Amino acid sequence: MKQLLLASLMGSAIALATSAMAEGTDLQALEKAARAEGAVNSVGMPDSWANWKDTWADLAKLYGLKHQDTDMSSAQEIAKFAAEKENATADIGDVGAAFGPIAVQQGVTQPYKPSTWEQIPDWAKDKDGHWMLAYTGSIAFIVNKQLVKDIPRSWADLKTGTYKVAAGDVSTAAQATNGVLAAAIALGGNESNIQPALDLYADLAKQRRLSLANPTIQTLEKGEVEVGVVWDFNGLSYRDQIDPERFEVLIPSDGSVISGYSTIINKWAKNPNAAKLTREYILSDAGQINLAKGHARPIRAEHIELPAEVQAKLLPQEQYAKVQPIKDAAAWEATSKALPRLWQEQVIINMN
Repeated sequence: MKQLLLASLMGSAIALATSAMAEGTDLQALEKAARAEGAVNSVGMPDSWANWKDTWADLAKLYGLKHQDTDMSSAQEIAKFAAEKENATADIGDVGAAFGPIAVQQGVTQPYKPSTWEQIPDWAKDKDGHWMLAYTGSIAFIVNKQLVKDIPRSWADLKTGTYKVAAGDVSTAAQATNGVLAAAIALGGNESNIQPALDLYADLAKQRRLSLANPTIQTLEKGEVEVGVVWDFNGLSYRDQIDPERFEVLIPSDGSVISGYSTIINKWAKNPNAAKLTREYILSDAGQINLAKGHARPIRAEHIELPAEVQAKLLPQEQYAKVQPIKDAAAWEATSKALPRLWQEQVIINMN
């Protein structure tokens, strides 16, 4: 079995190298430089998120790269790059789509266009290669069926339930901020108007039904989350890792939002070539399939064929009927910056 796996990985490496040569990328030189560095240190790319563990295992097997990750939010990743500068302890990070441009504005990234660059949609990448989405996700509910008998199937359902709702930390986490946008869109708002979502969460807070627990695999496993607002790929991964019978994951029927996550390479990375090779692999066929195994939709989905068993890990397509992408990125960037203050003023104030 291990020999078959290694053969498969080597095949992926050969295909990746062939593709790179076709695009004019000197992958052999990049691989040599990355091997000399011998390690890649990431932030916000833990094993349990979008199946990163398989990619780290592949990079170790194929290129001898040792790896360690420090899990943190998108805002914290950018702040870390900016604070450490030449004393960098991280080489690469994974941030929510809205945070890629912010990282560029703050001057903490360096560009690298992988050999699959042309297959990444224009809307999903920085023109100079500072950031690019590797995968997309849609906001979903994860429900602990042992604690919640009346399972909510829409944002409107949340208003009349008796369970607590865990929204996450909207001041730092892309998952949480997109959860607010998804609620706003479903309830009649948009990127400029998140008031419907703020009203919903304020009502939950007044009813003492807003949980400050972050919906993570640890809090879900401990039973600290009754209903969590999460990316679909996170919810499905958590469900399968803990107990598929204990949780239900669903896309709210009255609307949701699809976004994604981008890799950013630290401007001051100690292992810049290893970071670039990591991005190269993430956006190769093998790397994209790894993400799909973690229930995330690969950004190059149109150009690869997912194995049937991987396709089966995803939610039924009909649940995505009312899911929509961010239509006004500039408006959402401005709103998301104001969200932490609005959340404190209109939601958290009602927790007492």
